[in-house]
Amino acid sequence: MAKAKSQLSPAAQATWGGRFSTGPAELMLRFSESVSFDKRLAPFDIAVNKAHSAMLAHVGLLTPPERDAIHRGLDEIAAEIAAGKFVWETKFEDVHMNIEQALTKRVPAAARLHTARSRNDQVATDVRLFFRYACEALMTRVRHLQANFVQLAEANADVLVPGYTHLQRAQPVSLMHHLLAYVEMLDRDAGRFAEVRAHANVCPLGAGAIAGTTLPIDREYTARALGFVDERGRVRVTTNSMDAVADRDVFIEFASACALAGVHLSRLAEDMILWSSAEFGFVDLSDAFCTGSSLMPQKRNPDAMELIRGKAARLQGNLQTLLTMVKGLPLTYNRDLQEDKVPAFDSFDQLALCLEVADGAMGGLRVKRARCVAAVADPALLATDLADWLVLRGVPFREAHHAVGGLVAAAEKLGCVLPDVPQAEAVKVHPGFKEGWREVFDLDRAMTRRGGIGMPGPTRVKAELRRWRKKLGLDRKA
Repeated sequence: MAKAKSQLSPAAQATWGGRFSTGPAELMLRFSESVSFDKRLAPFDIAVNKAHSAMLAHVGLLTPPERDAIHRGLDEIAAEIAAGKFVWETKFEDVHMNIEQALTKRVPAAARLHTARSRNDQVATDVRLFFRYACEALMTRVRHLQANFVQLAEANADVLVPGYTHLQRAQPVSLMHHLLAYVEMLDRDAGRFAEVRAHANVCPLGAGAIAGTTLPIDREYTARALGFVDERGRVRVTTNSMDAVADRDVFIEFASACALAGVHLSRLAEDMILWSSAEFGFVDLSDAFCTGSSLMPQKRNPDAMELIRGKAARLQGNLQTLLTMVKGLPLTYNRDLQEDKVPAFDSFDQLALCLEVADGAMGGLRVKRARCVAAVADPALLATDLADWLVLRGVPFREAHHAVGGLVAAAEKLGCVLPDVPQAEAVKVHPGFKEGWREVFDLDRAMTRRGGIGMPGPTRVKAELRRWRKKLGLDRKA
């Protein structure tokens, strides 16, 4: 096998070349570069560079003119990046050195920019800024989808559908109640992203490679400049330099929150896939979020929902990747951790896309009321109500449950629905089935009696709808 050739001289590798007699092999450069994916951190890296250089000037390690020149150079680079004109070079490994090398060519004082910091604490700060942004962006999308559900629920407030357990018809619920269940799930998702943002909102800059620095830096100055403050304006900085550069909890928490939100969207997708099938026929999905078949012209496939369901697995895989990566690493930094960004970025990108697609698909949903009415007319959905009717007349619940089960078996044997079982046959099953038991088989009665907290009765669900409208600010938007 041919010997690997070095691409760079030691001097050309500005971050660590002084200790080496030869530069890295070209294969090693391709293997170890991260700029292909971490260049998306550029806006955050530039913000960190500005804050760090301002702090260095504040403590006298840079002059004000040097600081100003560095800031002007960073602004020029930021504009080039935004315009797609900046040239990223793998020989400089990552986003940090690409920006620093380009800056040093323009501003000689930039050679001082890396004073009192390491790429370890620099990237830790960059990604925390990214997570603050990502959590806020996802919370915005979650809230928009919640609002969509609330408006869809309100537009179909009078529609009832069967509720299911084990994918078998169970009890009647309002469609509004079913849709608001997803609003609850999404609300917990938003809460998790708020918690992740709070955990990310602690500044590690100043931790150095592992043990800080002997230079007279002001960590709180930098943290405040980057917005690492709590709701009362108190600055937040990490308190252990080793933990600051080794910690990947925020990555894992973020991926976990994304994975769980993906699970919620996947369960929604499964409901919509079933409900839009010919067998259920409760809803029609918008043509804009369905596709056809290359062979069968009649097909109308719920591909958007199926892809959401599939991407939920991808989000779970990203979480597993991060957990496995970190579990065996000694303190502090190890190069393995370079691979933490790909799953984190992918989780953000895929969940953001899934939330937008779910929002679009649900916004174009059409409820097929006639099919819902036909399905919820099944008297068996009120079998539990009949057991409750017996309980109110003194029959122990276990006995009442058994009695109604016997009545169901009698109806099946007679080939009729529950309320059509003859009275003589009903009392043979249980003497508690006296005249009046058929009053249970009235949907309006059944729903009205479900008025407790968290139940699908019309009064209660409308109150929940009002609560969500207020919480999501929909009344203010109207």
